[in-house]
Amino acid sequence: MSATELTALLAFCAAMSFSPGPNTTLSTALAANRGIRHALRFCVAVPTGWTLMMLACGLGLGALVLGSPALRWAVKLGGIAYMVWLAWKLSGATQLAQVDAARMNITFWNGVGLQFVNIKAWMLALTVTAGWVVNAAGQPATNSGERLAIICLVMVVLLFTSCFMYALMGSLLRSFLARGRRLLWFNRILALVLLATAAWMAAV
Repeated sequence: MSATELTALLAFCAAMSFSPGPNTTLSTALAANRGIRHALRFCVAVPTGWTLMMLACGLGLGALVLGSPALRWAVKLGGIAYMVWLAWKLSGATQLAQVDAARMNITFWNGVGLQFVNIKAWMLALTVTAGWVVNAAGQPATNSGERLAIICLVMVVLLFTSCFMYALMGSLLRSFLARGRRLLWFNRILALVLLATAAWMAAV
């Protein structure tokens, strides 16, 4: 991969990774409600799930999804339903003491599975596959496996860093949110972000 291609890849992937979305919103919410240690497993689950999805796209799953309207709608509707469910779960906690495992228990495998119904993650994976895995500066790539490995390594670093930074921000707010009804309004704002994401997913 040339320096020009790598620079373009880094710029595109960084913009997609650090811009707000389901992963960054949940990283912030988990750390604010249950602490940075609880959010860490989600921060690890995100790049794990995305890497699995990227590998699947490289092996042909992306072309299958693009070529099947039924599969595209299944991913979209599944993602919308999951975002709405997460927003509902998040919006009800009013105090840190009430944020129990039943309400904010996002497991490692939940985080991995979220990537497969996250339209933003699919858009990133499919764009990167088309632009950097099967193509090399406008020509068919002869080293697709090597390119796929480079992309997965880059994205593991970027996705973990972005999720951890948002989680750290949420963790730093814990003492502030512990007073009065601040946590309730914070959670409701993040729930609205998830609902807005669901609405965007329905429109694309």
